[in-house]
Amino acid sequence: MGLTDSEWVINLIAGLAIAVGVVGVVVPVVPGLLLSWGGVLLWAAMGEGSDAVRWLTFGVATAVALLGALTKYLLPGRRLKNAGVPNSALLAGGLLGVIGFFVIPVIGLPLGFVLGIYLVERMRLGAGRAWPSTKNALGAAGMALLIEFTAALAVAVIWVFGLLWSGWQLP
Repeated sequence: MGLTDSEWVINLIAGLAIAVGVVGVVVPVVPGLLLSWGGVLLWAAMGEGSDAVRWLTFGVATAVALLGALTKYLLPGRRLKNAGVPNSALLAGGLLGVIGFFVIPVIGLPLGFVLGIYLVERMRLGAGRAWPSTKNALGAAGMALLIEFTAALAVAVIWVFGLLWSGWQLP
C-alpha cells in the first residue's frame, strides 16, 4: 500500500505533534499530554484507509490520556494532603512559577514554584519546618510530571503501533 502526499503530511504533522507533546511535558511551554492526544486525533480524523484501526487506536490513546490526566491529579494531591501542604502554598508556587517563567525563561518556572511554596510554608510553619514541607510539595510535583510523561509516552507508542497496524509503509 503506497501513501499519497497528503497521507505523508498528515502522518508527519501528527508525529511531530505527538513528539512535541511528549517533550512539552518536561519543558512546560506547551500542553504536553493534550498535544500528544491531539496528534492522534488528527491522524485518526484526517488519515486515509483503515478507519477502524485509526479510531480504535484513537480510542485506546484517549483512554490512556484520560487515565494519565486523572492519575496526575489524584495521586500527588493525596500525597500533598497527607503531608499537610495547604492549597495556598501550591497557589503561591504556581503564581511565582508563572512570574518566574517570564523573568527567567524556562528555569524560572521551577525556581518560582519552589520559592512560592517555601515562602508560604515559612510564614505558616516557621523556618525550621518550611523546607521539609516544600520538599513534599516538590516530590508531589515530580510525581505528577512523571505520570503525565508516562501517559504521553504511552500515547506515542500506541500511535506508532496504530500507524504500523494500519498498513503504513515507507515508499
